[in-house]
Amino acid sequence: MPDTQNRIIGELMEQLIAQGPGGMATVFTRLFNLAMRFEREDFLGARHYERSDERRGYANGVKSKRIDTPAGTLTLDVPKTAGADEPFYPQSLERGTRTSRAVMLAIAEMYVKGVSTRDVADILDKFGIDGLSSTQVSRASKLLDHELEQWRNRPLGEVCYLVLDARYEKVRIDGVVRDATILSAIGAGPDCHRSILGVSVALSEAEVHWRAFLDSLVRRGLRGVQFITSDDHAGLGAARRAVFGGVTWQRCQFHLAQNAIHHAPSHAIRGTIGAELRAVWNAKDITTANEELRLLVQRYIKIAPDLSRWLERNIPEGLAVFSLPDTYRLKMRTSNPIERAVQQEIKRRTIKVRVFPSIDALLRLVSAVLVEIDEHWAASTQPYIKWNTNPASTP
Repeated sequence: MPDTQNRIIGELMEQLIAQGPGGMATVFTRLFNLAMRFEREDFLGARHYERSDERRGYANGVKSKRIDTPAGTLTLDVPKTAGADEPFYPQSLERGTRTSRAVMLAIAEMYVKGVSTRDVADILDKFGIDGLSSTQVSRASKLLDHELEQWRNRPLGEVCYLVLDARYEKVRIDGVVRDATILSAIGAGPDCHRSILGVSVALSEAEVHWRAFLDSLVRRGLRGVQFITSDDHAGLGAARRAVFGGVTWQRCQFHLAQNAIHHAPSHAIRGTIGAELRAVWNAKDITTANEELRLLVQRYIKIAPDLSRWLERNIPEGLAVFSLPDTYRLKMRTSNPIERAVQQEIKRRTIKVRVFPSIDALLRLVSAVLVEIDEHWAASTQPYIKWNTNPASTP
């Protein structure tokens, strides 16, 4: 046995010296086959053709199997057995898959980065790995599930400022393409840095889904919330009041301005209402903001009565930010921190998928993108917001 091992290893070294890196795939294939053959001998308790009363079965040829590895696509001779209590299979291989874990993780990483299946296949082909399928990409992505689930369920702590948002992606469910809602939350704590707190995927923005999401944040230890910013999402209001009753809520001023434009009855008014609302948003204090709003409502009461009533009823929900010191208002008056940094990045990564095959697939990709963003934020040395007072007593 040692002489055989030394002879084969010597031959492999000579081949590697002669062919250089280009011979890695062939060398690795022969070395892998040799290791599996020795593993089968240990499994049987006897060497090839050896007579032994301790033998637990017999060698029964080999079966060809192609696997993708960092050294390229290899065609291996997987040893078979007969007469044993259970069939032999090398522990280094996984039944039913032809791609090594290292390659699978590389595929998953490229997919999460937004590389299409075709582009992934082209990249791997340059490394000698061929025949990549969408099924393999899906299987590769599932390797991330355990780590992503741990991240989604990690313990939370004190968060002073909470931003909530939702976006939609298309998912195939029972053969029908439906809209699925991605619910997400970011927060800023006493350390002045922001972080992504959680994400969930549901079939709607109904109160039951928002409440389940907010309850999950609390169960994970979220505490100390003093101020919440969000748009007026369906179902969120009731869920927010149930879970965070008494916490000050700021309706996103950016979305309020967009809604006002949609309520404007003419092109001329649509062109001016945004600038007119800025006089309300940028007022020096709540008294001035309310006066600017009163003048705006009066301005449209005759020429656009529906818009006037809408402004009077909805714009006050965007003025809660005036209860904060003016140094915090710019950060807290809109949900843009989550809209720009998070939602746009999710859109950039999901646009190539178009329709996700399942909710799990959507949650997997979105979670991986959010982990990436969260790690980038954590590595930043610049504070997101500088508290100049105790944030817990700010609102």
